[in-house]
Amino acid sequence: MLIGLVAGALTTAGYIPQIIKGYRTKRLEDISYLLLFMLLIGMGLWLLYGLLNWSMPLIIANTAAVMLVFTLIIMKHRYAAMAKQ
Repeated sequence: MLIGLVAGALTTAGYIPQIIKGYRTKRLEDISYLLLFMLLIGMGLWLLYGLLNWSMPLIIANTAAVMLVFTLIIMKHRYAAMAKQ
């Protein structure tokens, strides 16, 4: 279980630098919506799998990852709207 928690923490934390960079620059046009939605769906399915098997590492990591990717989607949408003004 410890290996799963560490792996989940590392892979999930990988989104944080992108969120910070996007927040600072207010630019996320280099990230495609297709990538973000595919990640969101995939992580959502991993979360469902974790819930069905009551796997805490999968539940924790994918809940956090879904929230971070959703944050990127919202940021991308808002910054694109700001750029058009």
